Amino acid sequence: MRDIENKINCNGKNLSLLSDYYEFTMAQAYYEQGIHERMAYFDLFFRQVPEQGGYAIMAGVSQIIEYLQNLKFDEEIIDYLRSCGFHEDFLEYLSKLEFSCDVDAIPEGTPIFPAEPLVRVRGPLIQCQLVETMLLLSINHQSLIATKSARIVRAAKGRKVIEFGARRAQGYDASILGARAAYIGGVAGTSCTLAAKLFGIPAMGTMAHSWVQAFDTEYEAFLAYAEVHPENTQLLIDTYNTLQSGLPNAIRVHREFLEPRGESLKAVRIDSGDLTYLSQKCREALDQAGLENCQIIVSNSIDEYLIRELLVQGATIDSFGVGERLITSRAEPVFSGVYKLSAIENADGKLEPRMKISENPGKITNPGPKNVYRLYNDEGFAEADLICLEEEVIDDSKDLEIFDPLHTWKRKTLTNFKARKLLEPIFRAGKLVYHEPSLDESRDYAKEQLATLWNSIKRLENPQIYYVDLSQKLWDLKEDILQEKDR
Repeated sequence: MRDIENKINCNGKNLSLLSDYYEFTMAQAYYEQGIHERMAYFDLFFRQVPEQGGYAIMAGVSQIIEYLQNLKFDEEIIDYLRSCGFHEDFLEYLSKLEFSCDVDAIPEGTPIFPAEPLVRVRGPLIQCQLVETMLLLSINHQSLIATKSARIVRAAKGRKVIEFGARRAQGYDASILGARAAYIGGVAGTSCTLAAKLFGIPAMGTMAHSWVQAFDTEYEAFLAYAEVHPENTQLLIDTYNTLQSGLPNAIRVHREFLEPRGESLKAVRIDSGDLTYLSQKCREALDQAGLENCQIIVSNSIDEYLIRELLVQGATIDSFGVGERLITSRAEPVFSGVYKLSAIENADGKLEPRMKISENPGKITNPGPKNVYRLYNDEGFAEADLICLEEEVIDDSKDLEIFDPLHTWKRKTLTNFKARKLLEPIFRAGKLVYHEPSLDESRDYAKEQLATLWNSIKRLENPQIYYVDLSQKLWDLKEDILQEKDR
C-alpha cells in the first residue's frame, strides 16, 4: 500500500503531533530524568467486543505503518512545542529523533479477542510513549468499523452489502478509512469515490431523490438517466410512490428505451417504506416483465438486525446499502483498545515486568513481553487463543493443557492441534520488514479466518465465549506480582 503513502496523512501534513498532550509532558520528564532511552515494552489490546459480540476484526495496521515511517519532528513542530514552554534541550533531542522501535502486529483481517496483544512495541521508552495515541486511534477506529461490517455481511447471507456511509461519517478521514475498514470486513463496495480511488475498492451507487425531482416527471428522470448510463441503469423508485409510480416507470424505461438497444434495467433501489412487502411486490412485477435478472437494492437505516428480520420475513432483496449504522457503528461507536506498559529495562539492563493493578478485575493487565497463539483442532477450527511470555514456544507436536485464567478449574487438554503465532514483525529497529498485503488480500484473509470460527461464536446475540487463556508461566508471573503487591 505504499503507493498511496501520505494520501491519508491529512493531505501530506506531518501527523507527528497527533498525540495527547501529556505524551509530550511525560516525554520531556523521561528525558530530563535520564530514563528516556530505557527499553520498554507496550501492548495494545482491547477489553470488550462491541455490541456484546463474539469476535472483532483487526484493521488499521496500514495506517500505523504509514505514520511510523513518517514520524519526524520538523522545524514547524519544534517551534510550536517551544511556544508551549517545552525546554530547549528536549526540543533539540526531538528534532534529531529517528524512530527505532520494534513493532509486531496481528495482520489486518484476523479475528481478534479481548486481552490479547494486537500490537506490541519495544523500544526507547520515550518513543513508545509518543506513538500511543496514533496507534490507538488507528486500530480502534478501523477495527470497530471492520467488526460492524463483518456482522452486517454475515447477516446478509451472501447478498451484496455496499457501504453507503460517506456523508454520515464523523469527518472526511473517518469516511475514507471507514470505507477501507468496511471492505476488510467484507462489503462489496463503497459510495465514497475517494476511498475507491485510493484503495482500489469498487465504487458503487445509484441516484438520489434530487435527480428524480429535478425533472418534470419521474419517467423523464429515469429516461434521461438511462440515456447517459444505458449499460448500468439503476433507478431509485421510491421518490413518489414505489409501486404505483416508480416501479412502472422503471419497467417502461426498460421496455421503451433499454431493451430495443440490447440493454437491460440492472437494478431498482427502495429507500423507504415496508422493505419486505415492497421488495416482494417489486420482484413479482419485475419477473412478470421478463426482468428476472434485475436486482433489488434497499437502503434506509439498515443494520444487521434489520437485515436478519427482513430475510426471515421473506424479503426478496439482492443487495443492501448500509450507511450511518455501519460507518459510525452507531449501536456502539467506541472500540475499547488501550495501550499499556508491560515491561521495562532497569538501569542495569535487567528486564522487569510491569502490570497495572486495579480494583476492577477487567482492568488488571498481563505483565511481561508476550506472544499470542491461535490453537486449531484437526478440523481446522479455532479452539482457543493462548497468551504466553515471549520466550515461550508452543510445541504442537505434544499435548497441551489450557485453562481458564479466571476459573482455573476449567481445563482442557488439546491433542493433535496446530498452533499459529498471530503477531508478525512489522518494524525492526525502526525499519519496515513487513510485506504488506493488498487490501483485497486482507479482505480475502478475513473471510478465510472467520470461517475457522464456530458459528456459535459468530451469533449476533448471545454468542458462545471464545477462550483466551494464559500460559501457566504467564499466569504464575501475574499471580506472583499480585501477591507481592498485597504484602
